[in-house]
Amino acid sequence: MQAVADIYDAGLSDCHAEILGRFSVRANLVVPLLPGAQLWGLLCIHQCSGPRHWQAGEIQFVKLLADNLSVALQQADYLEQVQLQAAQLAEMAEREKASQRQKTLAAIGEKIRQSLDLDRIFQTATQEVRQLLQADRVAIYRFNPDWSGEFIAESIASGWTPLVGVQPVIEDTFLQETQGGRYANHETFAVDDIYQVGHTDCHIQLLEQLEAKAYAIVPIFLGETLWGLLAAYQNSGPHDWQASEVDLLAQIGTQLGVAIQQAEYLKQVEAQRAQLAKAAERQRALATTVEKIRQSLDIDTIFETTTQEVRRLLEVERVAIYRFYSDGSGEFVADSIVDDWTPVVKKQSAIDQTLLKEAKGGKYPRNETFVPILQGTQLWGLLVAYQNSQPRYWEDEEINLLAQVGVQLGVALPQAELLDQTRQQAQELVHALEDLQQTQAQMIQNEKMVSLGQLVAGVAHEINNPVSFIYGNLIHVSEYTQDLLSFVQLYQKHYPDPAAEIIERAEAIDLDFMIEDLPKTLTSMQMGADRIRQLVLSLRNFSRLDEAEMKPVNIHEGMESTLLILQHRLKANGDAPEIQLVKEYEKLPEVSCHAAQLNQVFMNIISNAIDALSSSETNNQKIIIRTEVAGDLALIPIADNGPGMPEEVRSRIFDPFFTTKPVGKGTGLGLSISYKIVVEKHRGKLKCTSQPGDGTEFSIEIPIKQ
Repeated sequence: MQAVADIYDAGLSDCHAEILGRFSVRANLVVPLLPGAQLWGLLCIHQCSGPRHWQAGEIQFVKLLADNLSVALQQADYLEQVQLQAAQLAEMAEREKASQRQKTLAAIGEKIRQSLDLDRIFQTATQEVRQLLQADRVAIYRFNPDWSGEFIAESIASGWTPLVGVQPVIEDTFLQETQGGRYANHETFAVDDIYQVGHTDCHIQLLEQLEAKAYAIVPIFLGETLWGLLAAYQNSGPHDWQASEVDLLAQIGTQLGVAIQQAEYLKQVEAQRAQLAKAAERQRALATTVEKIRQSLDIDTIFETTTQEVRRLLEVERVAIYRFYSDGSGEFVADSIVDDWTPVVKKQSAIDQTLLKEAKGGKYPRNETFVPILQGTQLWGLLVAYQNSQPRYWEDEEINLLAQVGVQLGVALPQAELLDQTRQQAQELVHALEDLQQTQAQMIQNEKMVSLGQLVAGVAHEINNPVSFIYGNLIHVSEYTQDLLSFVQLYQKHYPDPAAEIIERAEAIDLDFMIEDLPKTLTSMQMGADRIRQLVLSLRNFSRLDEAEMKPVNIHEGMESTLLILQHRLKANGDAPEIQLVKEYEKLPEVSCHAAQLNQVFMNIISNAIDALSSSETNNQKIIIRTEVAGDLALIPIADNGPGMPEEVRSRIFDPFFTTKPVGKGTGLGLSISYKIVVEKHRGKLKCTSQPGDGTEFSIEIPIKQ
């Protein structure tokens, strides 16, 4: 065979190239036609338009075509010989027999060519040949790569032992040692009687194991390679093999070689097609995986997607991602596994030093393969695929697929990490802004409370001075009044008949009523002065500017001061009904606290209760304040019978800036500051329980001693 891509660049002789050039040949493919052992002719394929690099598949196809053509030429030559012999033979029976064989041969060849299933081809060939030759057994023997062999197909007459699947396998050591013997040279061999041809004893013993008394064997070639043997055995006795029978057997062997070659070529094509289809499917799946990686900027999602998709693509039992740290340590950060295998994530498994050495050396163990994940030129980690149940030899295509995913991870990770950092910074800025707003609002609130305390203290001080003056002089006025009244009564006693002018004056001023009412007026003035003094004291107790530090105080006094300031909101006003105040005080010891801050808590909670009741249509509106001692704690529950709150509101009432009031009616800081005062300043607890329609209760718990 000759395959020339360019006649002017193939080392041909000048005359050879000149002859080809006359026929406008630039590239050619020449395959010999061998109907038998002699060269019959050539099959020539010419390319005239220019050079051509002949592909392996094209060469294989032309060889297959030449083999089929050779078979056809051989059949034609044989037919010519048979026809010549038939003309020369006088016996019509012999001519009829030869013709029948040729027809049978053609039918066998047609059946062989119609099928590409080797098992069916072998079954057809052995069965048809045995019937045609009237033999006891026809079998096909296949050589292995080490030139040992075995029978793979046979057709036998009844009563004989099968050779296919026999254990132990009957082996011909001579054929193995000589790598096919005479059959490797395209020779055929026929023996009429095994005991009359001088076979060695061991050869005779081998044939007796085959139950053979006579045999005819022809080679089966795949191209130029001896593939196996086609053998006809006569077991019942010797047999006079005719040349036409051996030649027919040889033709069947040739057709079997072509059929096997066609079937194996088709098998290769199907395997290549399946491999290409699998590769295409993997590429499509890889593209989908890459797209999924690119669509996500969340690191955990990227890791989960990558490990799951790669495990599915490679059909392995585990795919994991291992990350290196700056100190040289590392850990598995993600893995996808099939059932019954132990996860490696969250176990902080340090990677094996052997694995690191193999990674640096580019070696791949039998049951695992890994590729680096790079961020720029920096090694970030490894993408690892594991086969746990058994060894696995990784294909280049699989490693390349893993490498492509590793590259995509290297591209996606910086983007995801940058986004994660940006999100964290944004979250930190939001928290910082919220803290700043809360601190600013608390400062404003504290400043308001300080200002309010100063105002209350100032007002109380200014009121206290004149009230003290009035209160102090009321005693003297009362004494003076009593003295004057006693003097008038004494005068009336000694001068019962005063002058007319005095009588008229006494009647004008209603002296008797004045004598009776003046003590009562003084008593009312005394009570008013006492009331003003109590109010001043309550204002001073509420502000407690002189008690900023923590000290033992009377909780009830602070509560009463707060209620006195809010008393005007408890009274009926227009459409708003009166709010009944129920106080259930137990005896409390003095409690160590910041009195002014604690009064602020009372003010916020009771004010919210009044607001809730003002917007409610509840009858008999009440605010119930209790105090009690529980161990070393002072408990102060404050409850109302208002509309209550749903859970989604109740769960957020202590959040800064959260409010259910209309814009401008509340800052959303009152309860938040109250919570900090009770919990952070006093190491206590502030709880809220509420149900829609069942009112609300705030429970304050404060240690009696800090």
